Amino acid sequence: MSENLNPCITCGACCAHFRVSFYWAEANDAGGCVPADLTEQLNLFMRNMRGTNSKTPRCVALEGEIGQCVSCTIYEDRPTPCRAFAQSGEDNVANPACDRARARYGLPPLFTPQLHAITESYVSAGASTASDHVQSPGL
Repeated sequence: MSENLNPCITCGACCAHFRVSFYWAEANDAGGCVPADLTEQLNLFMRNMRGTNSKTPRCVALEGEIGQCVSCTIYEDRPTPCRAFAQSGEDNVANPACDRARARYGLPPLFTPQLHAITESYVSAGASTASDHVQSPGL
């Protein structure tokens, strides 16, 4: 298994925490790529992904169990807010919204500046990290 495994495939918290609203023309019935049948009208100019505009949101395109194994059934055709949402720690920048969504489901934050600083100084000092010792079975 790759040590660079994207943590989003075992999370999915953002897809079940936020309303995903976007400009109506992103839907495929208006020339965009988001499947219109998975959206609902929010107002004159905006749509949202079905399932995300409720007290307990969960995007209709999310498959799997949050915190275990998830996937987006329309990943290549997802709307702009989904494309723009960065996991916490991407490019060494914390995303408090990601951390909030993860906390709602009892998942730890992916990144904290303090932890990043400690790890960087540890590695800079020549110490190995746990990932340096991961081996595939039978090797």
